Amino acid sequence: MQGRLYAKNGTPLGSVEPHLPLLKQPADEQKIYKVMSVENFIKSLSGNYLHFQRVDAYKDFPSADALDGQQLPLDQVGNQNTHFAKDPSYTAATYYDSCRSRTYACCFSLENSDYIWNEYGNAESSIGKVCLVFEFGKLRQLLNQTIQNAIEQSSLMCGDLQCHQIFSINYGIVEYVKREEHQLNQERLPNPIQYTYLKEEEKYGQEKELRISLSAIGIGKFALNSGAPLNFPPTMQVQLDFRSAFAR
Repeated sequence: MQGRLYAKNGTPLGSVEPHLPLLKQPADEQKIYKVMSVENFIKSLSGNYLHFQRVDAYKDFPSADALDGQQLPLDQVGNQNTHFAKDPSYTAATYYDSCRSRTYACCFSLENSDYIWNEYGNAESSIGKVCLVFEFGKLRQLLNQTIQNAIEQSSLMCGDLQCHQIFSINYGIVEYVKREEHQLNQERLPNPIQYTYLKEEEKYGQEKELRISLSAIGIGKFALNSGAPLNFPPTMQVQLDFRSAFAR
């Protein structure tokens, strides 16, 4: 895995696929599918962006996973009893919760199934739904270049303010488990990215999800030059020129 890079002022910068060895990716030629309302597609097309949702903020549709990215129940005690040497009041559980609140996801499916057509894109629409189909390797290449450019050019925009790009991008196939029985911290503490790619099998296994995540380091606090805290909004937009992507 890559070492973390820092800006001159000490800000920890994002990186491209730092957790690649921990996640399972499909073949480059794998088709991935995303169902959305036509209205939301038009917004993304005209705004040239992919929509990302903070993983602890999935609440806007009936089947939303309120436990998305959360620590596993069997991990809780061990995480809460693991303390940082320089600050005993700060536990691994606190760290994982902080990471979760700074992690965003954009979700696709590996299958063009009846399930995704029934479950997604159900926002009120006068037109209907559309399914976007991407080739995984090409989308990955395009987004990686976008994120790398943003890191090099400090082009994370917070409103009208240009900031250092603090988010790392990763890709992975979601692993579906029995949350009440599964445990990750039996031998060592897991990397927080692993919680981002676990979901409940019984309820969500039919999704067959390929997830793209953006995550910032969970330790410390981020601030603007003014000293005001950097807040992590429930949603985020990542640049994607759809017309260019379709042409490719």
